[in-house]
Amino acid sequence: MANAKADPSIYYVPHNGWYPVMVALGSGLMLSGFGHYLNTVKATGDGSFVQFYMGLAILAVVLFFWFSKVIQENFEGLANAQLKKSYVWGMGWFIFSEVMFFAAFFGALFYVRAFVVPWLGGEGDKAVSHLLWPEFSPEWPVMQNPDNQLFQGPAESMAAPSLSQWGTYLPFWNTVILLTSSVTVHFAHTAIKNKNRGGIIAWLGLTVALGVLFLVLQAEEYIHAYNELGLTLSSGIYGSTFFILTGFHGFHVTMGTFILLVQLLRAFKGHFQPDDCFGFEAASWYWHFVDVVWVCLFIFVYVF
Repeated sequence: MANAKADPSIYYVPHNGWYPVMVALGSGLMLSGFGHYLNTVKATGDGSFVQFYMGLAILAVVLFFWFSKVIQENFEGLANAQLKKSYVWGMGWFIFSEVMFFAAFFGALFYVRAFVVPWLGGEGDKAVSHLLWPEFSPEWPVMQNPDNQLFQGPAESMAAPSLSQWGTYLPFWNTVILLTSSVTVHFAHTAIKNKNRGGIIAWLGLTVALGVLFLVLQAEEYIHAYNELGLTLSSGIYGSTFFILTGFHGFHVTMGTFILLVQLLRAFKGHFQPDDCFGFEAASWYWHFVDVVWVCLFIFVYVF
């Protein structure tokens, strides 16, 4: 193979490696372990996260060494303009796939609210109200199932409070936190362009702290929903839709916070130059995407 460092027109192709195989193994163990945990809990009330943690550990270790290798290759001058362009396209398509991922769940939410609930209430030519229990009310959110001994709906209304009460509304403060974090990560990017190492570390550190704070408040919201409101995955279509949308978003915030933390550690080591900082830029793109998804969640799940 030609020397990509000597000839910038050569697209660098790394040697064969086991990184993709091990990533697939770790991901498979993690997802299958989590699925087994959910099914075991539902059936017997007991479950184990051992397989999930094994997969997570494998995935974390492999990604650490894989990305370290990519960073090393960049410092060695192997990542020419053509290769860096492929990184841009790769990250762009990855974010697009994430957009489609959440679009599917938002589509399900819209379909249930705009079509299914009215049909269940006897409206339209696809009305199926005769299949339901007599006490069913075609109002959103649908949170109560007929077997009250197994499935209890929330004890309080899940509607958003009035604007005067948003000062104590956790989803509102989480929205403020994420929007603020989009500003701070932008300031960190500006600091890179200005070669302000202290500014990079300060703004990026603040962004990571805001991401952690968001996750803490979301955990508090989940604890309150489960223990005090009775809102669970079994609380009708609203419960499952709510936790799928907010839960997957919380997972993405967790991943985004970790990615930004890695960028912060790189900033401490003196990485990133104004013309060579795509690792940070990719992380900031992902973070802005996560923020936009949350704004949509806040509007269509919490407010309306």
